[in-house]
Amino acid sequence: MHLHVIDIVIIVTYLLSTVLIGYWVSKRASQSMQNYFLGGNKMPWYVLGISNASGMFDISGTMLLVSWMFVYGLKSVWIPWLWPTFNQIFLMVYLSAWLRRSKVMTGAEWIKTRFGTGRGAQLSHLIVVIYAFVSIIGFFTYGFKGIGKFAATFLPWHLSPNVYALILIGITAIYVIKGGMISVVITEVVQFFILAIASFAVGIIAMMKVAPDTLRKVVPAGWDNLFFGWHLNLDWSVLLPAAAAKIAEDKYELFGFFVMMLLFKGILISAAGPAPNYDMQRILSSKTPREASMMSAWVNIVLTFPRYFLIIGLTVLAAAFYGDALRGMGTHMDFERVLPMALGRFVPVGLLGFLIAGLLAAFMSNFAATVNAAPPYFVNDIYKRFINPHASPKTYVRLSYLASLAVVVIGVLIGWNVPSVNVVVLWIVSGLWGGYIASNALKWYWWRFNGYGYFWGMVTGIASSVLLMPDVMGQIPAVKSLLDKVPFNLEVTVTFPLVFILSLTGCLLGTLLTKPEDEAVLKDFYRRVRPWGFWGPVLKKVLAEDPGFKRNKDFLRDMFNIAVGIVWQIALVALPLYIVIQEFQRAAITLAIILGTSAILKFTWYGHLAVREVETDKAAANDK
Repeated sequence: MHLHVIDIVIIVTYLLSTVLIGYWVSKRASQSMQNYFLGGNKMPWYVLGISNASGMFDISGTMLLVSWMFVYGLKSVWIPWLWPTFNQIFLMVYLSAWLRRSKVMTGAEWIKTRFGTGRGAQLSHLIVVIYAFVSIIGFFTYGFKGIGKFAATFLPWHLSPNVYALILIGITAIYVIKGGMISVVITEVVQFFILAIASFAVGIIAMMKVAPDTLRKVVPAGWDNLFFGWHLNLDWSVLLPAAAAKIAEDKYELFGFFVMMLLFKGILISAAGPAPNYDMQRILSSKTPREASMMSAWVNIVLTFPRYFLIIGLTVLAAAFYGDALRGMGTHMDFERVLPMALGRFVPVGLLGFLIAGLLAAFMSNFAATVNAAPPYFVNDIYKRFINPHASPKTYVRLSYLASLAVVVIGVLIGWNVPSVNVVVLWIVSGLWGGYIASNALKWYWWRFNGYGYFWGMVTGIASSVLLMPDVMGQIPAVKSLLDKVPFNLEVTVTFPLVFILSLTGCLLGTLLTKPEDEAVLKDFYRRVRPWGFWGPVLKKVLAEDPGFKRNKDFLRDMFNIAVGIVWQIALVALPLYIVIQEFQRAAITLAIILGTSAILKFTWYGHLAVREVETDKAAANDK
């Protein structure tokens, strides 16, 4: 498509502005590692929350969510439990506070607080660093494919998607590498407001152009229903055969069973805590554990409403006005192109440039956050710890530049050869995260779990998750023939439980065949973090030294808040959907649910944060 000169000027002005902002703050960022990686732990929780939301408002994910919304309708709001989206509720309720109390710079450094410095801890430290680099590069590749496909549709210079991705990554890398965490946060806040304004504009355009009756004629019965039975029951066979073929390919027809498995998987992933990426870095950058929890809550609000206003707006416009063109593509349509096609046809000059700048901002936010999460693992966890612990701050910062550049180069090389966004998503949620869960859940809740158990659980989990993925097993002809006959999605329903069991076996054998961690390490961790779970023997020893120590009795409260929080989050997603499709009665009911769950959380979660902070401060003071 051809952009108007006004749109091009808006886009170029935005790109130049982000680079200038990055350089403007780079002097402060380079003063120390604490400033470069964590912004000196001085940034307010609401700013970090907007930054984190901006990083999650990525273009690749938005393209994927639009494609899901188009095919599955409002029921698609459950599919992101693949990641799972409700992990932010677990972080909000208790895990952000637990993580922030550790007072470390990276997830790998956290290992020292939990397992000490012995051989098992060193092996655990090594596997976390490796996992962090691999996962960061995985998210980088995910962003690379999305931005290339998007840019090739809109930008006017007729380059390939990979070349466009390379150019935009180069521009973003300039300010990310130079400015560090402070640069990333400031630019992400600016980018978020650009994107939010554009998102609301698209939703309003959809409401003005598409009446409810018009929408109902171009989508199957049940498309506008958030809820589901055992089967999906969306019949696209007449309206758009390609959508019916997509549902068959995804194997989501047994939708009730699929969502149950997503809930099971999502609870385990969420209980493990954040993966070592930009989400964890924002938590560690907060001022206090209380602000870390508030930041995670704020992410749910500021991310959900504008993002789904954009997603449903683009989907409604495409369904109403682009049906003939979509049908003309046959049964092999690329649904990830729904977003750029809808934008190009329905958004007016000026606003289109603004919206493209906003979506570029979404990519740049996600890319910036991902790249900025990588250097601490090399500089702090390898170079400083094992090679040169007494180097100057400037040396560490310069090495951070080098580590960021290495991640960019490796990510580009891999992203160049990956076929689609969806392939990368399935690899991340089924491969990488499948091997992460068992080790990282047990580390919080079981005192006997040690560094050897962590290491062997991670190694077993990652190896089995990659080897057992259908894309790998499907290379064997006999296996491929069998997999094609299976009526449900293998990544979730078979691969994940099997990987989890194998990883858990590695955890238990590695732990029970070796000695427990040092008593002093366990007591220090328990005093500092104050987790609930199976910590009885450690609690007895802590109470023997400090009879006034108060154990964490919030397990039931936290579980209640998580249940209420998940309902609250789903309602936050549903509200903009009902508004844009003009189902105002259901929107009013949803708003009432949001207000009711918010009132409950005000008393059971928010009102309790200050109490937790006081108890933790007392425990820390007594420990000193």
